[in-house]
Amino acid sequence: MPSSRTGRPPVQRLTRRPPVPRPSRENPVRRLHTRARRAWDRPLTAYYLILGGSLLITVLGLVMVYSASQITALQKSLPGTFFFRKQFLAASIGALLLLVASRMPVKLHRALAYPILAGCVFLMALVQVPGIGQSINGNQNWIAVGGSFQIQPSEFGKLALVLWGADLLARKEDRRLLTQWKHMLVPLVPVAFMLLGLIMLGGDMGTAIILTAILFGLLWLAGAPTRLFVGVLSVAGLIGFVLIRTSENRMARLACIGATEPGKGDTCWQAVHGIYALASGGIFGSGLGASVEKWGQLPEAHTDFIFAVTGEELGLAGTLSVLALFAALGYAGIRVAGRTEDPFVRYAAGGVTTWITAQAVINIGAVLGLLPIAGVPLPLFSYGGSALLPTMFAIGLMIAFARDEPAARAALAMRQPRFGRKRGGGPSGRPGRWNTMRRRA
Repeated sequence: MPSSRTGRPPVQRLTRRPPVPRPSRENPVRRLHTRARRAWDRPLTAYYLILGGSLLITVLGLVMVYSASQITALQKSLPGTFFFRKQFLAASIGALLLLVASRMPVKLHRALAYPILAGCVFLMALVQVPGIGQSINGNQNWIAVGGSFQIQPSEFGKLALVLWGADLLARKEDRRLLTQWKHMLVPLVPVAFMLLGLIMLGGDMGTAIILTAILFGLLWLAGAPTRLFVGVLSVAGLIGFVLIRTSENRMARLACIGATEPGKGDTCWQAVHGIYALASGGIFGSGLGASVEKWGQLPEAHTDFIFAVTGEELGLAGTLSVLALFAALGYAGIRVAGRTEDPFVRYAAGGVTTWITAQAVINIGAVLGLLPIAGVPLPLFSYGGSALLPTMFAIGLMIAFARDEPAARAALAMRQPRFGRKRGGGPSGRPGRWNTMRRRA
C-alpha cells in the first residue's frame, strides 16, 4: 500500500451511496379504496357475502320476531314464545335445505326444476278446492298441514319459476333459439301467467307482483328486445290496473301512499302507525323489546311490518344495517350471474337476485309509505315458514353457484385440507408432496 508524504497510510474515503427515495405519502382514502377494491375482487367474496349476509339477516330476523310477536301471542292467549318457536323450527329446517342445496351439483338442480314446478301447480290448484284451502286476511292461499302449521304453495311458486325458467332458457340458448321472439316467450310467459292466475284466484296481489318481477328479470337476462319487453310489461301493467281498479281494498291501499293520518274509517291505520314506529326510533332506537307500537297499535308487527318495529327498537342504525345486508346479497348475486359462463347459472342467479331484491324493496317501500301495502314479507326476516323455506333453498342455490366458480374452487381447495392429512407433511416437518403440488396449482 503506498504511503503518503507524511508517512501515514492514506485515508480511504467511503463511496457515497445514492440517496434512497422516500416512499411517497399516499392518500389514506385512496389507500383504503385500493384495499377495498382488492378485497372485492377476491374469488371468494361473493361466497362469503351470500353465506354471511343471509345468516346475519336470518339471525337478526329471529331476534326481531321474538321481540315483535310476544304481545300478539299473549293477546291470543298463547305463550309469549309461540311464534318464535315456530320461526326457529322453520329456520332450522331452512338451514338444512340451504346446506343440501349448496352441496348439490348444477345438474341435479336442473333435474329438480320440472318436479318442483309440477308439485307447485298441483298444490296451488288444491288451494282452491273447498274444504282444503284456507283463507287468511282475505287471501285464500293456504293449506293446513296439521295443528297450527300451514303452508302457502304460492311462496314455493317463486322458486319453481326461477329453476324451471332458467333451465328452459339455458336449453334454448344452447340451441341458439333465443334470437327468435317466439322461442323467448313460449312457453315461459304462458306458464308464468298460469301461475299468476292461480295466485290471483286466491287474491294474493303481493306474491303476483314478485312473480311478475321474476319473469321480467329472466326476460331481461335472456336479452329480450325493447319492443318485446315493453309489450309484455304493458300487458302485465294493464292486467294489474284492472285488478286494482276493480277492488276497493286495493284502491284503499293505493290511496295510503304518503299518508300521515289514518283517514276516514282508519283505512290508513297500518301505514301511518308504521311511520310512527320509524319516527319514534331515532338514531339508535328505544332498545330491544321496548317498542310501543307492537302493543296492539301496529297490525302485523311480526310479519309484513317487522321492519317498522326494527326501526323503533334499533333505530336508524338497525334499519341501515338491514339495508346494507340486502344490498350485499344483491351485489353478490349480480356478481355470480355476471362472472359465470354457464347459462343456467346466469339465469338462476339473476332470477333469485331479482326475487329477493324486489320483495325487499316492495316490503320496505310499503313500510316507508312510498309504495302501497302489498302484504309481502321481508325475505329471511319476517315471520312465516312458507316464505322462509324456499328463500333459504334459493340462498343455498346461490352458494352452490358461488362455490362452482373456477377461482373460488381453487381458493377453497387451498384453504380446506383433506381430513386425515397434516399440514406439516412427513415426519421431517417438510410439506408433503400433495400439499406442495396443491400450493403450486
